Amino acid sequence: MKIPISPARASTLTANLTSIQKRITTASTSTSTSSPNSHPPRLVAVSKLKPASDILALHQPPVSQQHFGENYVQELLEKARLLPQTVRWHFIGGLQSNKAAQLAREVESLWAVESVDTVKKAGLLERGRKERDERLTETEGGGGGEPLRVFVQVNTSGEDSKSGVEPKSDTLRELGKYIRDECPHLRLQGLMTIGAIARSKATTAETENEDFISLRENRDWLAAELGSKPEDLELSMGMSEDFEGAIRQGSNEVRVGSTIFGERPPKKDAKVLEDTEGEKK
Repeated sequence: MKIPISPARASTLTANLTSIQKRITTASTSTSTSSPNSHPPRLVAVSKLKPASDILALHQPPVSQQHFGENYVQELLEKARLLPQTVRWHFIGGLQSNKAAQLAREVESLWAVESVDTVKKAGLLERGRKERDERLTETEGGGGGEPLRVFVQVNTSGEDSKSGVEPKSDTLRELGKYIRDECPHLRLQGLMTIGAIARSKATTAETENEDFISLRENRDWLAAELGSKPEDLELSMGMSEDFEGAIRQGSNEVRVGSTIFGERPPKKDAKVLEDTEGEKK
């Protein structure tokens, strides 16, 4: 199916993405209180509630953005069926147990799930990924592919409205060990936080975000508990409001949406495929 792309919209998106990439590079080379990353942080373009045409406009040359983030399982399933399998999908929304196995089984190019906070959800992702790999082995031969990367979400701000495990808790330790030892089709990629909005807005070049400091400390703590090195676990932190501060604190991945795509429509009005006439405007 050919997805029409408005040239004007593609130009705007490309300019926005290029601007973000330049800001990431600048922040990556600035002085940091944390250890500098050996590679520039990964940019996940958060495309939730935006049409497939927006994603395709950025995925194809000249920018060829690879990583895109989605918050809703059904929306991600629809987009993954329409768009090239070269898109690397990140699920970053609240993960419901009853949809975890389906997500891991049916999204062929699912690259990471960043909102794992219980052993049950990890086990369901393991089951779904195992079923996917078995299907690929039967239909295509050979192995089923690389493990699904998972990030453990930590509630660094302590807000009741936020998901995630408690910092430096038995739950965090046991979940990390479970993913590492009991889930051969998963890979413990690192830790993720969303953090408090107030802290995000207060983050400046001179101000350290408490949530970022906490996640880095939790990463170091979990690495020690698992007998591994801190650099073996990534940090996924930082969004449109505060990604530069996150990078200065050692983030390996930032998740930027509205600064690239603009204001999102209400969920009830969002369309995966826009009307052709609308695309031409």
